[in-house]
Amino acid sequence: MSISPLAPATFPDLPAIEGVTFAAASAGIKKADRTDVMLALLAPGTSVAGVFTRSATRSANVRDCQAKLAIVSEGPAAILVNSGNSNAFTGKRGDDSVDALCKAVTEICGIDPARVFTASTGVIGQRLPHEKIIAKLEELHANQGAANIGIAAKAIMTTDTFPKAAGETIMIDGAPVKIAGIAKGSGMIAPDMATMLVYIFTDAQIGQSDLQALVTAHTDRTFNCITVDSDTSTSDTLMIAATGATGVDVTDNADFTDALHSVMLDLAHQVVKDGEGATKFVTVKVTGASTDADAKTVGLAIANSPLVKTAIAGEDPNWGRVVMAVGKSGAAADRDKLTIHFGETLVAEEGWVAPSYTEEAGAAYMKQENIDINVDLGLGSGSSTIWTCDLTHQYITINADYRS
Repeated sequence: MSISPLAPATFPDLPAIEGVTFAAASAGIKKADRTDVMLALLAPGTSVAGVFTRSATRSANVRDCQAKLAIVSEGPAAILVNSGNSNAFTGKRGDDSVDALCKAVTEICGIDPARVFTASTGVIGQRLPHEKIIAKLEELHANQGAANIGIAAKAIMTTDTFPKAAGETIMIDGAPVKIAGIAKGSGMIAPDMATMLVYIFTDAQIGQSDLQALVTAHTDRTFNCITVDSDTSTSDTLMIAATGATGVDVTDNADFTDALHSVMLDLAHQVVKDGEGATKFVTVKVTGASTDADAKTVGLAIANSPLVKTAIAGEDPNWGRVVMAVGKSGAAADRDKLTIHFGETLVAEEGWVAPSYTEEAGAAYMKQENIDINVDLGLGSGSSTIWTCDLTHQYITINADYRS
């Protein structure tokens, strides 16, 4: 599979996070000789928070992690992730697999099972061969290293064409505070309270409840504002771990809040840029809505429209499809107050095409790699920004062959 044309030029130089180490291995879950499992070990006292899919058919791993976040513990923690199999819709067998994995991590790493968080990503409805993962735990435990986050990012990939990572280092009270995150996601992307698989680590000190509130708020403005294909995964998981190694308390610290948001938004954008078959990165900005919620509804209607997305793929400035998407969204809209821009080019206003607009200008703009669709509803002060990608023939090819 070729790398997405929207991929970053290089894997970022991430800051090492004191209090967390990583290892990855090939367990042969779906394909032999593919790195497909990673283990992260977290120091005692690490605060762990997370957000997860609200899918009614969410995986056994998701349900287990949700239950464990309610348990307060100061001991060490572990995050175990596999690709190649989602362990979703596998009935009691799925629960048994999670229990077996947590028990094995406890025995080998000496970590309370209540502090072992697992995730699985891949094909739905097939039994997870957890015994293959357990067979690799000794190796994973022995090969732990702070610099191994890059191979951990590769281990969690499925149809991804590149590993996704982002980091920040900021100064707070004269001390450096570091944040590093990895993510996977390419298809089945329309997050609902979380996204795909995302793991973020920081050496800052912050309590679990404050960390939970922060990551929940940021998720609504980052991962919950992206879409590739309008499908919400059964396995969506976003977890953040704060080791507290610096001793710098970042509770209610604006600089830390901004840095975390920056890392999360960067990762969210990378997921869109690796959308299956993507050739265009699209920003849909809606302003002038009656409410922010209406703005988001309109933005998602545009971003999820197959007609809009295929027009962008074909570099066709078919602005009528944007009008269609606004109208079908269910949010309040008025034909004669609607304004549409492609980038800086005014396309439509006052109920019709703008007198200054030309098809040549629209077609030239659509040839760009980054496309901005700006819609003002003219009704109020509500606004929202959604990020998506185009829809190409390659998306069909990838998903038609996914299980083969």
